[in-house]
Amino acid sequence: MVRLKDVAQAAGVSASTVSRALSNPELISEATRARVLAAADRLGYRHHPAARALVTGRTGLLAFSVPTLANPFFAPIIAGAQEAAEEAGYELIVAVTDSSPERETALFDRLADRVDGFAAAGPRSPASQLARFARSLPLVTLNRRVRGVDSVIIDTPDGVGRLGTHLAGLGHRKIAYLGGPTGSWLDPRRLRRLREAVPDCAILPLGPFPPEFEAGARTVETVLDAGCTAVIAYNSTLLLGLLHRLTMLGLSTPEDLSLACADDLSAAGLAMPDVTALHVPAAEAGRRTVEHVLSLVASESRSAAHQLLPVELLTRASTGRPRELPMSGG
Repeated sequence: MVRLKDVAQAAGVSASTVSRALSNPELISEATRARVLAAADRLGYRHHPAARALVTGRTGLLAFSVPTLANPFFAPIIAGAQEAAEEAGYELIVAVTDSSPERETALFDRLADRVDGFAAAGPRSPASQLARFARSLPLVTLNRRVRGVDSVIIDTPDGVGRLGTHLAGLGHRKIAYLGGPTGSWLDPRRLRRLREAVPDCAILPLGPFPPEFEAGARTVETVLDAGCTAVIAYNSTLLLGLLHRLTMLGLSTPEDLSLACADDLSAAGLAMPDVTALHVPAAEAGRRTVEHVLSLVASESRSAAHQLLPVELLTRASTGRPRELPMSGG
């Protein structure tokens, strides 16, 4: 195994100079650094993060927790986060919490002295725990805002309000909202914004639902029996299940039921039909979150800052006028 002192001997410098060349290149001349890198490359030396930590106090590792990998919503988020970390010379550890506050808090505590910063997508831990953790290590939450903790929020509440306005404009007066998942910080805000956007419509809240095909399929009869003419689902997989069950019943969209969704995951490889949806900048959110963590790592400041990412309404063929309403015109 090639050691740091082997590189130092081959380059004709001290071991401390090799460490500086690999971890703090601005502290030595370009010529010396080039000689060290050439020797390291020739010998096949790899600079271990633990060795870098001894010199710089940093590990070169970031952690990113997600509640689940079953929901395709998180795939582009992780991809964007990974890209941002690699561009900055960091490695990204992705950890799955299974939506468990206890597991999440244990994960934070276990990794606190192993990483330089932490990102958490949709964290479920109590606000007090997240604030405590942010005081000891750079932390940025994605899609949850906590006092004293930096955050990046995808503005799906505003988007769901716009979906409601779109449906109301088509003549819908009773709209079902398929919400979830359990413990979501954003979901009650989406429902509240929907009600504010369409005060003349009756909103039927259903859920919480996991982001699963079968859960969506089970909602169809409830929605139809309640007299709803339109549905907004918080998740694409949930909506696909609803659409499949609707088709099995011999019904069609938008003729029998208009469908809209709070995310559009066609970019993540999910085969989506022509559904009115919100384009969610998921990869950008992952990138922004990691960049925000890195800015905290590089700064002594701990005053919380927040980023809000807008969404785009994509109007497609799955929404139309309710069947009982005649078309206007001459």
